[in-house]
Amino acid sequence: MAANPLLERATRFVSALRHCQVLGITVHAASEKGMTLALPYGSHIVGDPQTGVIHGGALTSLMDTACGMATLCVLPEFEVCPTLDLRVDYMHPAEPHKPVYGFAQCYRVTADVIFTRGFAFQDDPEQPIAHVVGTFMRMGKRLKGTQGLGSTIKGEQA
Repeated sequence: MAANPLLERATRFVSALRHCQVLGITVHAASEKGMTLALPYGSHIVGDPQTGVIHGGALTSLMDTACGMATLCVLPEFEVCPTLDLRVDYMHPAEPHKPVYGFAQCYRVTADVIFTRGFAFQDDPEQPIAHVVGTFMRMGKRLKGTQGLGSTIKGEQA
């Protein structure tokens, strides 16, 4: 079985994100076509104790992370790409006691912004729980040029 460098890089990155650690989010699949993350069901993410339905905030975190991680699928090198805008349209609640998967892909990359779309699902990707579109700002190149500004900003001029 051949190694998947994208999957390995995504797994390392997700495992370092604190909100992914708390929510239990892991990388399920990664390819040049997109990123799929998994959110396991747990009592700590239940929004309605009467029904056991997962809180919308946990699903939004899953989809924001999936869209952000999809940038790894299209960029040759890692870049810092914070979320500019994220829209989640919920179709129906997730079924309790089952994991939720979030798939996202990049459909347009410009010099400054990456455009993403995706969906959350459980058993069948054809029956999505939610659809998402998001935009992410490319900051990687700008940050490389600002190294060393910290000492100037703090007033410690050489």
